[in-house]
Amino acid sequence: MPKNAFYAQSGGVTAVINASACGVIETARQHPDKIGKVYAGRNGIIGALTEDLIDTSQESDADIAALRHTPSGAFGSCRFKLKGLEESKVEYDRLIEVFKAHDIGFFFYNGGGDSQDTSYKVSQLAEKMGYPITCVGVPKTVDNDLPITDNCPGFGSVAKYVAVSIKEASFDVASMAKTSTKVFVMEVMGRHAGWIAAAGALAAEKESDGPHVILFPEIVFNEEKFLAKVKYAVENYGFCSIVVSEGVRNADGKFLAETGLRDAFGHAQLGGVAPVVANLIKEKLGYKYHWAVADYLQRAARHISSKSDVDQAYALGKAAVELAIAGKNAVMPTVVRLSNNPYKWEIGSANLADVANVEKMMPKEYISEDGFGITAACREYLQPLILGEDYPPYQNGLPQYVQLKNVGVPKKLQTTYTLK
Repeated sequence: MPKNAFYAQSGGVTAVINASACGVIETARQHPDKIGKVYAGRNGIIGALTEDLIDTSQESDADIAALRHTPSGAFGSCRFKLKGLEESKVEYDRLIEVFKAHDIGFFFYNGGGDSQDTSYKVSQLAEKMGYPITCVGVPKTVDNDLPITDNCPGFGSVAKYVAVSIKEASFDVASMAKTSTKVFVMEVMGRHAGWIAAAGALAAEKESDGPHVILFPEIVFNEEKFLAKVKYAVENYGFCSIVVSEGVRNADGKFLAETGLRDAFGHAQLGGVAPVVANLIKEKLGYKYHWAVADYLQRAARHISSKSDVDQAYALGKAAVELAIAGKNAVMPTVVRLSNNPYKWEIGSANLADVANVEKMMPKEYISEDGFGITAACREYLQPLILGEDYPPYQNGLPQYVQLKNVGVPKKLQTTYTLK
């Protein structure tokens, strides 16, 4: 009998992570001789540890297909990082116990850098703990900071949302600037890498268009130069619109918006850099301002997703299953760019050992010389990723998203696991 598969979603969700789930489940259903049932972990790897599994075979083909146009994580996600095999043997023993009980021989983990680290550790169960399992990571992150793959599912749609939003907001501010607001600041995600902030620059077709200033995590914040740039824009164009990454740091290396708290992955918790920047402008230049934090809106906006992004998210989920069926272990499917214009790409693969815990930053040649914009090379890289529309179906003026039944798999173990 074919082994069952475990699939789970991890980390911050995106507008297209469910498209990858759709790719995994639909492809597995096409190979019943190779893969039995697909069990989803409720709330990521936690579902495996607590034996809280979802039987995706209880969902209709139509509902699984509808995942392709539904945002967020259909099975629940988590921020929970497994430590090393030696350090956390209890957790790995528990995983093996659950996998054995439910005859699981395939593991698909859909997430970013920390999640691929988990995928890599689980892939070592066969070698180090004697449990045979085929493990394939499925890439996802709005931050676009996974190495080797040309880009990451989730990023293209966030990039499109940010570029559209700052374009529209810039039109608004320009119309009011004569007697009212002169500065608009939009904060976007990006703790260490400025890919999302860079995408805002796609909205500017000429020098006078917003955004006029972009603040990247890769560039140390220089107050004097920043204020001079804002003043120049207001005096020459009548207004200034700004995109600021949440991860902007000062010369001391401290986040401008650091709260002092840490999340479950140990990352600094950030408290909002947009009001910090806006208040600085008001204090030093006296301009009236408005600010906004895109926050969850940017990663949940399936209604304006990039078709390129949706297609790639599905294709990578599909490829993950095909790699597993082919016997590939400890790998992750990737996007390989073939050309920019016309935009062409294909699927490749990378070893999880080369992906786990590696962040891909914005190259220096992608950031303009003054540090406040992007270069032509960056625009050439970004532009194809926001191409195309893939609208969900609408009813009564609203997008129609699927909510799965998420029927639980009966527990087989007498023992339980308590999260620490």
